[in-house]
Amino acid sequence: MHRASYVNGRTVSLVAGLAVLFGCDVGMGAGGGFKAQYFSARDALEDGQYNRARRQYLALIEDAGPLAPRIELEYAHGELRAGRFGDAARIAAGLAARQTGDARGAALAVQGTAQHEMGIAALAAGDTATGAAALQSARRALAEVLENSPALDPLGAMAGRAAAIDARLARL
Repeated sequence: MHRASYVNGRTVSLVAGLAVLFGCDVGMGAGGGFKAQYFSARDALEDGQYNRARRQYLALIEDAGPLAPRIELEYAHGELRAGRFGDAARIAAGLAARQTGDARGAALAVQGTAQHEMGIAALAAGDTATGAAALQSARRALAEVLENSPALDPLGAMAGRAAAIDARLARL
């Protein structure tokens, strides 16, 4: 299976549940222009137009006010789906550092997924030290999600990813 397809398939449902975590309605008090721009960015993300989604999310973050963390999380998820794992991990880690509760857990889920993919790529390229470090970081992020926000993994996908990381680390 193609790596991008695997990431897209495994993470496509993540954003669907993120709106609930932040408990806010896009466009409430933000005006129709913001709401239309938000849905345009979401459509671009869902249609696989990652460069367009990236530009639109970056523009939205500036004017998002209290919705900024939600928009930033979707932006990080877009970077993950686009295969820009380093960017996704960096953005999500920064967001996680500023959040608590399930909002932090959602950011850590994106961060851990991106770091897992970075670790796989590094190992495939023969860079065992970088790969192992990325996998260990991914495992820490996912462990926190599973411990503190188990509702974010109702189907066990993150637990499965964590188990795959553990198995890979045990072989190194």
